Amino acid sequence: MFETDTQRGGQFKIHWEDFYLDFSKNHLSSETCELLSQLAQECELPTAIKQYFEGQRINVTENRAVLHTALRADKSKSVLFDNENVVPEVHNVLEKIDQFCLSVISGDAKGATGKTFTDVVNIGIGGSDLGPVMVTEALEHYRNHLGLHFISNVDGDHVQEILKKVNPETTLFVVVSKSFTTQETLANATTAKKWLTDVLGEKAVAAHFVAVSTNLSMINTFGIDPDNVFPMNDWVGGRFSLWSAVGLTIALGIGPKNFRSLLEGAQKMDDHFAQTPLSENIPVVLALITIWYNNFYGAESEAIIPYTQYLHRLPAYLQQGIMESNGKSIDRNGKPVDYQTGNLIWGEPGTNAQHAFFQLIHQGTKTIPAHFIGFKKSLFGNDDHHQKLMANFFAQTEALMQGKSETAVRQEGVNENLVPFKVFEGNNPTTTLLIDKLNPESLGKLIAMYEHKIFVEGIVWNIYSYDQWGVELGKQLANTILEELQNNSKGQHDSSTNGLLRHFNAG
Repeated sequence: MFETDTQRGGQFKIHWEDFYLDFSKNHLSSETCELLSQLAQECELPTAIKQYFEGQRINVTENRAVLHTALRADKSKSVLFDNENVVPEVHNVLEKIDQFCLSVISGDAKGATGKTFTDVVNIGIGGSDLGPVMVTEALEHYRNHLGLHFISNVDGDHVQEILKKVNPETTLFVVVSKSFTTQETLANATTAKKWLTDVLGEKAVAAHFVAVSTNLSMINTFGIDPDNVFPMNDWVGGRFSLWSAVGLTIALGIGPKNFRSLLEGAQKMDDHFAQTPLSENIPVVLALITIWYNNFYGAESEAIIPYTQYLHRLPAYLQQGIMESNGKSIDRNGKPVDYQTGNLIWGEPGTNAQHAFFQLIHQGTKTIPAHFIGFKKSLFGNDDHHQKLMANFFAQTEALMQGKSETAVRQEGVNENLVPFKVFEGNNPTTTLLIDKLNPESLGKLIAMYEHKIFVEGIVWNIYSYDQWGVELGKQLANTILEELQNNSKGQHDSSTNGLLRHFNAG
């Protein structure tokens, strides 16, 4: 395609604000793009986008709206849910977050012994952990003096490793659980509470614990001050909740001003997605490219490769967002689908990834579309390092596309026996996103871009993206087995599980 059209790179691109999206290194013609846009139109995507932003209950199986976009809406906007504008309440919570964070960061807020806080421990799981972890590590450059720590896994060894790093007198715990009944989160919070009270007494809980939840009775029982409870909304799914009070730890770590910039970036991407024609709409184009490879090329995975160490948790964050949302085999009519939905998301930062799994992409047998995400400027201004990094960034997409022919290999004087091993077929698809600089606003745009991509894919695949029933079965069985372990009783299981339980109980 590049040989027959030397201007191809200038045709298949979108330049919006500080985002430059080049999708020319894909198996796409103008006709393909037009047909994919027609597919989106036939699936009534524009109508669906309107319903999405208007607060309609598009999460049908749970009878809930999907309104994480309202969490970053401008104060002047009106977003109706059940005929009530939710934006004023969103901003009330944001102002409470601002005030609380400023008091902790400035040192005005103090622990039970009168000392200022030096560390924050976030206790949550899933979206209550992955979002805050990813964002605070992505924005490490903008962090203040507070040490941030995250406990998610119910693994007691992990909890103890975190607790041994902090001082009970100067540690603030943020417990994030909408129901305040999530097994992992409640177990970890209870362990942390005992660790604290063993040193400072029961009364210290009110000074050292805050909650992001809606279960006020459980919070009161736990000992958390009602004034230190930050509410969550039923119309926000966990994997899209970092914009809400779930982002409290983010705001503590980077400051409320930077947290607001993160929201503003997401809001700009919301406007772009809601108002831009499909063919120039970044989330729409990305989603249609994914559908093209998933459903027409049989590509089962998509690699996310950020060329910055700051975004090393982005692939893991997107694994949850994408695979939990669109890993569905039942369509909106309750019937099994007869086509592929969802895809496997994986990746690591470049150039680490080049020395790990790029061999599979370059010379393997699988078609693996890849997203390359890079930045024009480094944050510390080390041009020598950044030029080396970005030279790899540009070279890899070119190499994946061009490959290396037998003729080129022979011209290098390679031993004839080795020629087949050094040939690269090329024609491996990549999409390149070049952003001016990594900052709170651009990160907000990036995350929102992928959120909207998920939405578009769900519409075209005719599935419900916002429930997560697949998470529940394992939880139910775990509760049954836990009871058996605690009571030293035997349950009815398959022979494999029974054998494993016997071996575990044998010590």
